[in-house]
Amino acid sequence: MTLVAPPPIPRAAGSVPLLGHAIQLMRDNLAFIASLRENYGPVVEITLQPGTRTVIVQDPDLIRTMLIDLGPSLDKGRFFEKMGLVLGDSVVTAAGQEHVRKRRNLQPAFARPEIAGYVDIMRGEASAAAARWRPGQRLDVREAMVHLSLDMLAKTVFAGSLDDETFRQVREDLSVVMNGVGARVMLPDWVERLPLPANIRFNRARDAVRATIHRAVDDLQASGHDTGDMLSLLLRATDKDTGQPLTPFQIGSEILTLAVAGTETTASVLSWVLYELARHPDIEASVLTELDEVVGERPIAFSDITRLPYLKRVVDEALRLHHTGWLVTRRTLTETRLGAWTLPAGTELAYCQHALHRDPALFENPLAFDPDRWLESAQPPPSGAFLPFGDGKHKCIGDRFALTELMTAIATIVRQVRLELPEGHTVAPVARATVRPGTMVMTVRERRPRAPHTA
Repeated sequence: MTLVAPPPIPRAAGSVPLLGHAIQLMRDNLAFIASLRENYGPVVEITLQPGTRTVIVQDPDLIRTMLIDLGPSLDKGRFFEKMGLVLGDSVVTAAGQEHVRKRRNLQPAFARPEIAGYVDIMRGEASAAAARWRPGQRLDVREAMVHLSLDMLAKTVFAGSLDDETFRQVREDLSVVMNGVGARVMLPDWVERLPLPANIRFNRARDAVRATIHRAVDDLQASGHDTGDMLSLLLRATDKDTGQPLTPFQIGSEILTLAVAGTETTASVLSWVLYELARHPDIEASVLTELDEVVGERPIAFSDITRLPYLKRVVDEALRLHHTGWLVTRRTLTETRLGAWTLPAGTELAYCQHALHRDPALFENPLAFDPDRWLESAQPPPSGAFLPFGDGKHKCIGDRFALTELMTAIATIVRQVRLELPEGHTVAPVARATVRPGTMVMTVRERRPRAPHTA
């Protein structure tokens, strides 16, 4: 029998000594990654760090193989490894059996009854935020959504565990951590050891959040009360292997990582949904009509979430067109076969959800915002082409929480205010640690009462 050697993996052009492809990535990382599929095919090697092979996987079948079939045999790669060093080991950063164990420990916090209990908090924070905006005000939408996302997360985590002053401080500290972690993850290790003001500010904020969590855990343990928030639930959780309760450091690591991973992405998706509704008044009108028919004049409740299919399609389309993930990493631990290619141990694998979801080979008219592409009667995308929360054993543990949060916030905001874009204004995505919208300033308008719906 004749053995056929695997085909060579093409290398992207433009690599330079010491910098690799850093110049292209710094100039326009999204355009560079998107160009690789067209120019090089399903897999291509780029250089992010000297001495490390980084292979970009761009075919949906190969991505599914990487995430599902090979998932148990892969490490999570540099991005998650570095995040673990910065924030502490958590369900987001752990791999292998450690990830399985941590996922079991944290799963009760994201069970259906717990999420249902968070909806009142989410709705209350969204309503309070919209009430603060005044007609005619020019609103930095992304900044407003960052603040709202932080408030929703902090309230669900600490709702009954912190006094008002401490809550305000932990919210400010979480904001510093969230803004700083992206740079920490992407920059070389030695940079974070320099006595730079940004490093000092980040370390102080991270340590302050941990100290606050430690004190809250001590207070809850001493009181014996169940405050009904996520912190109280994590305090009651036990390690499924040892039977021991989670330590304050473990709880702090989970909360810090969830805050960074969840707040930034939620804020970006909320911003993009509001942007697309402002650009498409017909879609906004359909959202409002559905809310009138299903919710009426009462506040949205958890039971309404599954009864709002059009709003769900709007959110799904925002997750497709404006996905926040630009490089999701894994690392081979042993020689690994991926499709026709054999990869040596230590190879960094990565895929880009943002590019995948905009691939014209997978989605018709991919740059159009079209919620009806998700109708049950529409042609579905190929398997593995739409991965808003990843796939396999490392699929986002908070996917149901995130969808509930997004739909609750949008349903609340659009019924209180209307946001208006300047004529002809468009917003471009910007990739940092995640893909976020660029400057997005919109004018707040009063939402006029709608005429009663008639059949």
